[in-house]
Formats: sequence, C-alpha cells, structure tokens
Amino acid sequence: MSDFIQQHLSLADSANKPDWLQHATGESRQLFAEASIPTRKTELWKYTPVRALTEGNYAASADTHSAAGLDEYATIPALNSHRLVFVNGRLSPELSSHDALQQVTLFSQADDSQQALIRQHLDSVMRGSQRHWLNELNSASASDGVLLHVSANQQLQQPIQVTWLTTPQATPFSVNARLLVVLERGAEATLIEHYDSASDTQNSFTNAVTEIHLAANAQLQHYRLQLMQEDALHIGAVHADLSRDARYHSFHLSLGSRLNRNDLVVNHNEGGSHCEMHGVYVPQHQQLVDFHTCIEHAAAHCTSNEVFRGIMNDKAKAVFNGRIHIHRDAQKTLAELSNKNLLLTNTAEINTKPELEIYADDVKCAHGATVAQLEEKALFYLQSRGISRDEAEVMLSFGFINELLESQPDDALVQYLRPVLARRFGRDYQLSRHLI
Repeated sequence: MSDFIQQHLSLADSANKPDWLQHATGESRQLFAEASIPTRKTELWKYTPVRALTEGNYAASADTHSAAGLDEYATIPALNSHRLVFVNGRLSPELSSHDALQQVTLFSQADDSQQALIRQHLDSVMRGSQRHWLNELNSASASDGVLLHVSANQQLQQPIQVTWLTTPQATPFSVNARLLVVLERGAEATLIEHYDSASDTQNSFTNAVTEIHLAANAQLQHYRLQLMQEDALHIGAVHADLSRDARYHSFHLSLGSRLNRNDLVVNHNEGGSHCEMHGVYVPQHQQLVDFHTCIEHAAAHCTSNEVFRGIMNDKAKAVFNGRIHIHRDAQKTLAELSNKNLLLTNTAEINTKPELEIYADDVKCAHGATVAQLEEKALFYLQSRGISRDEAEVMLSFGFINELLESQPDDALVQYLRPVLARRFGRDYQLSRHLI
C-alpha cells in the first residue's frame, strides 16, 4: 500500500461520521485500500500525471476558517437561489442563505427516512459506472454530504446553489465534497455546483463526487463551475442515472488548476431519456484540465448531444476523452459528440479522443474533434477595422466559446460568467472592455 493511500485512509478513519454512514461507505474504504495509483501507462490517466497530488502530502483536514471577506466569492450577483456554502469543507451558516437547509439536507442531520434514502442511493450510480480510485477515496472519506431530494411532481422555484470555497491554511489539506441528488417522478430542479477559492495562493486538494438519480419524467438543469485558483488541485466526478423520459441538461466550466480532472458519466437506463451536455475549459500558464466523459445508451429511443470547447494558452495542457457507448438493445438512438479546441500558443497542448462504440444496428450517431489556431484572415479583418491585434485575439477567443455560454437558460449565471471568461482572455481591462 502506498504512503498516499495509507495516509488518506488514516485521515478517513479519524473522521467523525455517523455509524450508518460509516457502514454505508465501508466497501469504498476497502476498494480504495486495494487501489493502485495510476501511472503514465494507465490508459485512463495516460496524459494526466498525479504527481502533484501524491507528492503534496494533502492528508490533513483544514482548521476552522472565518467567513469574513469571503462573501464576494460565495455570491453570484442577481442569482436568486437557495445558497449553501462550505468553507474548507465545513458549512458556513454566515455565508449560506437562511432557508437553504429547508431545501436540502446534510447527511449528518438526516432523519431516519432520509438516512434510508441516502443508503439506498449512495454509491449506487457509481457501482454500475466507470469509477476510479479517487471516487473511492471520496466515498471512504466523506464525513458529511448534501442531499437534494425533490418529491414526485414537485418543481423547485429557485435554483439550489452549493458552493465550496477554499482558503489557504498552514499546511496542505483535503476536502471531500459529496452531493446526492434524487428527483422523483416528474420532479424538476436547477442545481448550481460552484467551486471557488480566495485569491491567495492555495494549498488545497478538493475531491468532489456528485451522484444524480432522475426518475421517470424528472428534469434537472445542472451547472458545474470550477473557478478555483490555478495552484489548487481539483478532482471532480458526476455520475447520473436517467429513467424513462428523464431530461438532464448540464453545463461544465473549468478555468483549470494545477491538476484538474473531471469524470462525467451519464447512463440512459430506460427509453425516451435525453442528455444535453455542454462544457468549456480554458487553462492557462501551466495548468492542466482533463475531461473524461462517458454516455451509456443502454435503452432504446434515447438521445444525447454533447458539445465541449477548449482554449489553451501559454503552456497549458488539456485532455478530452469523450465516449459514447451504444448497447445492443439501444435501437433508435440519436447521439452526437463534438469537441473543438483552440491553441493560442505553440507551447499549449491538447490531447483529444472522441470514441464511438456501437452494438445496435438502427441508430444515428456522429462524433468529431478539431484542433486549430486563430485564423489570420479573421484577425486581419478586425485589424482593418481599427482594432488592435491583441484585442482582436481576445474577441475571437471569446467568440469561440460564447455560443455555448449564451445558450444557457439562466440569465443571471450567464451575466456572472461573461466577465469571468472575458478577463481570462483579456488579462487587461482595455482588451476585454467591449466584452463585459
């Protein structure tokens, strides 16, 4: 057993978690204890070294941190939401909205019926999906979690915003964030997962897992925003099960970090379900962003549309592995995947691999990937209109991803993210002022 696994098991064992949760996660503890740390020869981690994580000694919990000065990071202006905020893994009542815990439940505060619901669904999606060693670490270590449960035919009028903030500590530390979403038949909700950090140099490792169960005709609009400082480490996973005629729409944004890995798995288990998955990643400097997506079509008459776009600057590196798996019984499937990438420098890098695996004979599927640089003709056209080359590069870069951003239905969120992305390319207000 490696030092990394041994140290994190000791940390997990010392966590103060309820007995019923300890029992529910016992299998994951065993699987993590038996896991091997991936190397460059491990296919799923071939382009994503984990050295920054294993050599960083993050096997510690953070001390309690004041909420003072963190409101600007926890707030999404103009968004009218039920907001639940965690700072370094601990709930912050000061930063959370007063009614948030009326909409969601902390595992540690669950009553008997809620405990039964959590035990029924926790880890159940991941058991049938492609999961990895850090997912097991999350299950084994999570001493608490958030349950979003919407009863049959109920519609939440306001979005649920769950924000995880990190602040610098005296020693490196880990946060294992866990979110369980259960929407019963005909239920509807909007969920915003928000990961951010204070502006100071970070020494955190966030390991986040979200499981989603959508019953028949349920509908979830899901945003997952990773806006952390570039020296933080972030591993994230979303596993979703879709029942008959369920609708799952998601938008994933990653600004990147020193190590940022995202595994997204959607299972079409019954006929008529639909998945719309959009994503944007924009690493810079020496950041690394890795998206591994997998859509399993196991039933007939299901549809999926996956669109990811990435822009790499400086010496940044990105990985995109998108897999669509059409099972033998998944007749009449309609599935499309598109991944487009823009390299802003000769030292940036992208490794993209769309995969299409089909065992049914009556389906309509398409997939593709592109890698390009800014077009000189477009740059020349803008410069001929009196726009500087630097500003033209910013405008074209922003336009490359703006289509996906503007297609999102929540206007408040779009208005919040627009300047965040514009500054990402501009780095100078004068270059991005027309975009904000």
